[in-house]
Amino acid sequence: MLSSIVTSKTRIKLLLKFFSHNNTGYLRALAKEFDESTNSVRVELNRLTDAGLLETVDEGRLKVYKANEGHPFFSEIRNMVSKFFGLEELMEKIVRRMGAVDKAYIIGEYAMGNDTGEIEILLIGKNLDLQYLEFLKNKTYEKLQRKVIVHIQEDELEEVKGIMIFGS
Repeated sequence: MLSSIVTSKTRIKLLLKFFSHNNTGYLRALAKEFDESTNSVRVELNRLTDAGLLETVDEGRLKVYKANEGHPFFSEIRNMVSKFFGLEELMEKIVRRMGAVDKAYIIGEYAMGNDTGEIEILLIGKNLDLQYLEFLKNKTYEKLQRKVIVHIQEDELEEVKGIMIFGS
């Protein structure tokens, strides 16, 4: 989806990194993470900064980049990135088809902005369709190449450290 709109693979990687969470990064670390040359990453960082999509903060000798939350298209780009990852669709399917889901949270490292390859989900509800849940977990792995770990609680916890909340 994004590759048909944005033709630069490096730019796509940067958009996914900065707009999927409140991530920050600097040139050399980004180049190493993406296995790209510093020049190609620098060119795309400059383009995104010039467009106002990224902003920079000087931390000592480093120039640290992050998404510009004040940009008029911030929410739209973040929604596109979320749809690209398929998380919104996954959570909607869980809430709609799992049974009596009261709330669904994305928790853990992914909710804190660290993409470790695992997505942890907390479901609050009773009599959930566990067979369908296994099906969704497998499909999500096939599509996103991320393992889904699901925790189920019958009653709401006092404190949940999740960023994205779905459900009623």
